[in-house]
This record gives sequence, C-alpha cells and structure tokens, in this order.
Amino acid sequence: MAPCYPYRDLREGETPEAYGRRLAAELDEAIVAAGPDRVIAFVAETVGGATAGVLTPVPGYFRAVREVCDRHGVLLVLDEVMCGMGRTGTLHACEQEGVVPDLITIAKGLGGGFQPIGAVLAQRRIVEAMSRGSGFFQHGHTYLGHPVACAAALAVQRVIGRDGLLARVRSSGAALEAMLRARFGDHPHVGDVRGRGLFMGRRARARPREPSAVRPRRPAPRARQARGDGTRAMTYPMGGTIDGRRGDHIVLAPPFIAGNEHLGEIVERLAPAIDAAIASL
Repeated sequence: MAPCYPYRDLREGETPEAYGRRLAAELDEAIVAAGPDRVIAFVAETVGGATAGVLTPVPGYFRAVREVCDRHGVLLVLDEVMCGMGRTGTLHACEQEGVVPDLITIAKGLGGGFQPIGAVLAQRRIVEAMSRGSGFFQHGHTYLGHPVACAAALAVQRVIGRDGLLARVRSSGAALEAMLRARFGDHPHVGDVRGRGLFMGRRARARPREPSAVRPRRPAPRARQARGDGTRAMTYPMGGTIDGRRGDHIVLAPPFIAGNEHLGEIVERLAPAIDAAIASL
C-alpha cells in the first residue's frame, strides 16, 4: 500500500481530500483483490514516525480507511508507539482524525521514559469475540504486567492530566511549527516542514530519482555539539527512507514541558548544523 505522503505523491491539481479518497480506494481494491475473507487487518501509523519523518494524514484519510475496513470486515490497527500518549496534543493521535481503531499500540509516552513499557488497547468487542471463542490469547511475555513499570506509567498519566500538558503540547507545537517554517520555509535544502504537536520533522529537498544532497546523519552530530554550559540538542535523523538511497529527514520531539525559549534554541542550533553539513559536501 502507498503511504499517505502528500509531499511526494499528491498529483498536480489534486486536493488533499481527493488524494485521501484515492488512497482509500487503493486499499479497497487491494482487499477485494486478495479476498476480504483472507485479510484480517490494515495496519498504519496514525502519524508516521521514524521511517517516514512525521507524516501527518490528509483530512479525511483515516475516516475513509475506517469505512473501507468496516465494509469488508477488516480490523483497523493503528500504531501510536511514537505519536500517541500526548505527543501530538491529544492522548491518542487518532482522536484528531475522528476515528476509533479496533486495536491501538502505545508505548514511549505511556511511561514518559521513566520505565520501559508498552501496551495494546483493544475494543471491547474484540476481547468479547476471543472470550466467546477459544478463550485463549497468546500474549504472555517475560515481563508482562511489570508492577514498577505500570506504576510509573500511571504516575506519568496523572501528571499529564494534573499539569494540563496536552494543552501545552498543542500550544508549544504551534509555536515550534511557526519557528521552523520561519527559519526553514525558504531554505534551499529543506523540502518540507511537517508534524503535529511536539512531533515535528523536516525533509531534505531532492530532485526526483536522485540521491538527496543532504545526508541527515551529517548535521545531527553538529546539532549535538555541546555549548559552553554543556547542554546539547538531540535530533532523530534518518536516511534512505524512500528506496534505501533517497529520502532524508530529521525528527524533533521535545519534552512536553519545553518552553518557547527551549524550542527557539533547538531551531537555532539545527539551522547552522544543516548549513555546515551542506558546506562540507
């Protein structure tokens, strides 16, 4: 299946909404071709993470996908390990798409980095269907239900609610996006600035069918260089995400409590790092 990637695949004259419907029709055709009785689920990241560089879905895309899945009795499984649990400004990123998946995977923000933890959320009807069937679900792992990890995750979620961090992510995310667009909107080597909440990315500009001029792993070390006070700016670089050679991006995911002064510092550190990487080629 083609990803929802308007920067690369939106046709000339095509609206984002029409593009989303085209992708949903492609999914419908693929399910029909395979045979609906042979397709159990459609799996997607609500907001694409590491491998695509914070791809946000076009308006209506996931609602159209939900309709296709429902029509064929196919489960909709959303991966929100990176984008979920508040990162985009709502607890679940799919809330902003107006859809409820059948299964959703969560991690990372669930425990806020204090304890490794991940989970799968399932609609009641899914659990009841298993209960009415064999009653068996092979899901045991060595550290399943780790009490310390669960306690840490609960504490993190309580702090998010207590301190109003979801609203803060939304306002800080809007500020960060504005800063990035102001600094990189006309940059000759930045093709796209995209994201949602405090989950933002920038993609290197490259001509079709040619390797990118910017390798994201080059500016990353420069952005991480310590200042005199010892502080560092950490980025998440990835390259070759289109075909193993083309497609470079950098992901930014600041803490939920980051202030505008911190966000501005991130942008100002990233800019010269990119320029220095370009100059070194």
